[in-house]
Amino acid sequence: MSPLVDILGLVVEFGSVRAVSGLDLSVQSGGSVALVGRNGAGKSTSLKVMAGVLLPTSGTVRIANVDVVKQPTDAKHRLGYCPDSGGLIPRATAWEHLQLAAVLRGMRPGWEGRAHGLLARFDLADAADRVTAGFSHGMGRRLSVVLAAFHRPEVLLLDEPFDGVDPLGVDATLSLINEERLHGSAIVVSTHLLSLAVEACDEAVVLNRGNVVAAAPAASLAGAEGEQRYKRLLVPPGVSR
Repeated sequence: MSPLVDILGLVVEFGSVRAVSGLDLSVQSGGSVALVGRNGAGKSTSLKVMAGVLLPTSGTVRIANVDVVKQPTDAKHRLGYCPDSGGLIPRATAWEHLQLAAVLRGMRPGWEGRAHGLLARFDLADAADRVTAGFSHGMGRRLSVVLAAFHRPEVLLLDEPFDGVDPLGVDATLSLINEERLHGSAIVVSTHLLSLAVEACDEAVVLNRGNVVAAAPAASLAGAEGEQRYKRLLVPPGVSR
């Protein structure tokens, strides 16, 4: 069976700066991979390419067997994307965001039940009729996760979903990731929070200045020993500690 996320030799350059250098990534149905690393490692850039927001310099990116560059609209219909920032309409309410998503995604009648359930799960039910301009950072993060997963996409891309989110919001996100995996989605999570990456995903890919420096079971980076191993991977070449 073909992987739902299939990336080969992804390179992204901004002028003379190479943000991503030769990323290979494969995620099967029900699988979950965390991209971890410091700020500027290339995590968000990689997710932007997968989501069709940013064009790659070279390499191939396929989402649910659809080439993101050659068939961007078809690919976007198969994925859900939570960007690292922005993505919400300031003058629209949370419920209006969900209404718009249901129309754009061509969701069947009855979508309201899932919408209400997700809002309640992420403690946003009381804020459903508030415009998002008044949301805290954590509330905006939670709504972005809800919108990404709302239509049960084949591929779920979550960029820094835990950033500024309280413990109950973190638990809701972790639970949602597990639920969507059971439904067969492939999950890619970008985060600089190693402990949550380990909890959310089975596999971890460590990026350092655009390069893959390790790819291993996420459990191998758990605990104090795993954290020390991770920190060693983030030391730039030629720099001693």
